[in-house]
Amino acid sequence: MSTSWRQRWQEGRIGFHLSQPHPALLEYWPTLGVEQGTKVLVPLCGKSLDMRWLADAGHPVLGIELAPEAIAQFLAQRQTHVSRYTQAGFEISRQGSVELWCGDFFHLHIRQAAEVGAFYDRAALIALPPATRERYAFHLAQLVPPGAAGLLVSITHEDDGAGPPYSVPEQEVAQLFTPNFRVTLLEQGSPDERGRTESVWSLERRGPHK
Repeated sequence: MSTSWRQRWQEGRIGFHLSQPHPALLEYWPTLGVEQGTKVLVPLCGKSLDMRWLADAGHPVLGIELAPEAIAQFLAQRQTHVSRYTQAGFEISRQGSVELWCGDFFHLHIRQAAEVGAFYDRAALIALPPATRERYAFHLAQLVPPGAAGLLVSITHEDDGAGPPYSVPEQEVAQLFTPNFRVTLLEQGSPDERGRTESVWSLERRGPHK
């Protein structure tokens, strides 16, 4: 996946990127009750403007992205200072309260996510093929503490095998996350001009024996 993903960025085939924060983030994030100052994990973040919105809302952001091209484009959006360093195989860039880790999300260790208290997934789960989604859901559960809240945006479309974005039906979302999260469907949209339907979910990490 790493080669094909980087190629998409190099060729500019990033139709999934939005030129403004996602409407679901604006509508539903305030309902989660995440306190200001809580660090938000954004897996497979691309150059999403959602991270700017979260930072402006008072949240430090930890974004994980495989493609250095995406990170470079995100940082170029603002002419402000960027500090760079390396940790545990990740090339890290910090701009304001947004910290971008360039590398494989599955290599992020719980120690490196120790300050994370919330998460946001607009384009991570739907970027992964079926065989990888269970691993993703489990790894996310290991990285966030009990009580951590997050938003998940999933997509369904008629061509189940095509992607990314891949079609992830409602029952699969429940199957993937219910073992470790309380899962609530907040909104199911209508098909767009491409036949894609978005659903918005709230997830809360379960504690032990809950």
